[in-house]
Amino acid sequence: MSFGMDEHQGAIIRVIGIGGGGCNAVNRMIDNAVQGIEFISVNTDIQALQASKAQVVIQIGEKVTRGLGAGANPEMGQKAGEESAEEIEQAIVGSDMLFVTAGMGGGTGTGAAPVVAQIAKKLGILTVGVVTRPFRFEGARRSQNAERGIRELEQYVDSLVIVPNDKLLEIANEDTTMNEAFSLADRVLRFGVTGISDLIAVPGLINLDLADVRRVMTNAGICHMGIGTASGESRAATAIRQAINSPLLDTTIDGANGVIVNVTGGMDMKIKEIDEAVSQVRDSASPDADIIFGAVIDENLKDELMITVIASGFDQATTSQSRNTQVNYAGYDRRRDKQNMNQNGSNSDGFDFLKTSERKDQLNRNRAQSKQDNRVDGGFGLPSVSPDKHHTRDDSLDYVEDMPRSSDREVANIVHRVSEDTRKPETKTESLDDDLNSSSQKGSKEKSTRPGRILPWILQDDDDFDE
Repeated sequence: MSFGMDEHQGAIIRVIGIGGGGCNAVNRMIDNAVQGIEFISVNTDIQALQASKAQVVIQIGEKVTRGLGAGANPEMGQKAGEESAEEIEQAIVGSDMLFVTAGMGGGTGTGAAPVVAQIAKKLGILTVGVVTRPFRFEGARRSQNAERGIRELEQYVDSLVIVPNDKLLEIANEDTTMNEAFSLADRVLRFGVTGISDLIAVPGLINLDLADVRRVMTNAGICHMGIGTASGESRAATAIRQAINSPLLDTTIDGANGVIVNVTGGMDMKIKEIDEAVSQVRDSASPDADIIFGAVIDENLKDELMITVIASGFDQATTSQSRNTQVNYAGYDRRRDKQNMNQNGSNSDGFDFLKTSERKDQLNRNRAQSKQDNRVDGGFGLPSVSPDKHHTRDDSLDYVEDMPRSSDREVANIVHRVSEDTRKPETKTESLDDDLNSSSQKGSKEKSTRPGRILPWILQDDDDFDE
């Protein structure tokens, strides 16, 4: 099978979807008739690949998985990618720009996406990762896998865009289907890809070349990719606000050192609208930001104006704050997790999702100590607390994060009430039950618990301690 494209077509941009989520995103982009892009689908599950609409389809890890998928095991996904590294390289060689998309938290996407990005980096391809973080209701273990996969992927891509799936819940209504919700998330990838490809490939009022894009996106780290569309008198102001403050992302363009702005409109697009959009970007970005912009005419838009903003090069403080928010949202302390991984001799070149024997021994000692502890939860599955201090122990914070979703104030009140009620056991049951019920979303389920001290969510299953 030939993977090349006509060298006279200009910049070669490819999108490679990895795993179930990535391949579905590719299919939806093809359904939306995205032009000028070559699509590649990669999966361990041969049955899922049969539904792919991509021009190039690659089954990876045939020996490792026997075509049955990675079983939500990122290590298996990584091994599958490494087994098929030569075939992956053959598919992407010659690309000027590569978008790597995957749903993080599962097996193939989480494990194989960093392998693909590493191959692209070796080939000198400008590589942008666009990945989703799993829904909160998918469980804490899947969230932990996603965070580790994101950290691994970030080492090899030039720019990384993270779309938290829970953001979809904030903008969806009661009638929104799952397919419609995921289509909204795909907009970030689709318009990001078309925004860049239009700037460098489609003749427009103001065009850019690949060198401009490289200048902003090479080795840029966490990236913001926002889209805005509007019509009417204030369409430019409305569209640029949407793009700068994308409801699907945790990031904004505040403090960005590099920004790409693409303004697309019909024949009635005015130069003042372009000026208004770029001016708002300049006000939000760093004073010394490198801002490049282009304008493209699309007669099909008529009264509508569409603006794509890609921002990168955030300062360390801004990036760190964004990462901390993302990790806390997943329900575990990245710094503590990293320390544990280092103590256990983790290999930074690969995934280490399995607990070592030394780690298990330590966990069993913690469990034995908890049985001697006089601090109990009364059988309600709440974090154990010290009766003489108004705080939970560090390992209980993971459980608080996994409780039914509530505001920070509500969680703080519950934790404070637990500490108070340890002194007043006769009033504990009723008040805590009321607080939990009032903060739960409709239809949410509490985890099954057992009496005694609650262990962190990553250790709740007895099977984890079997040698």
